[in-house]
Amino acid sequence: MANTYTQIYMQFVCVVKYRSNLIHTSWKVELYKYITGIVEAKGHKLLAINGMPDHLHILISMKPHQSTSELCQVIKANSSRWINERKFTRSKFEWQSGFGAFSYSKSHVSSVATYIHNQEIHHAKKTFHKEYQEFLIEHEIDFDENYTFHEPLDE
Repeated sequence: MANTYTQIYMQFVCVVKYRSNLIHTSWKVELYKYITGIVEAKGHKLLAINGMPDHLHILISMKPHQSTSELCQVIKANSSRWINERKFTRSKFEWQSGFGAFSYSKSHVSSVATYIHNQEIHHAKKTFHKEYQEFLIEHEIDFDENYTFHEPLDE
């Protein structure tokens, strides 16, 4: 749209169904490249992507033509299909329903990107569930404890 100027920075958090540890180090870089392609094909810019075996953080500079829900749905649907077509997991790969989306100002983009790139270090000190609740509280998002991403079934 002509004469539309925006600056929208969003961090998405996507969780593997049942918080299963299915994202393996042997193919996660391929997954990140595939997701980058999805984001760019939709006209946005991926700034940072990383995660753990059970969840993923994606920092995106978004254009206003697509909602956060639409973009996250496209990312999750296409990436799960891609994973399943390549048989990277023994069972069917699925993302958990729902997602987290947190907005940031330009002044925070660098620190959020650094945080995303350092996921392994961060999660050596803090569980995902604790981290996610802190995001919700920090961003002043009302939430129901029954509908947050809980610990995996095997814990």
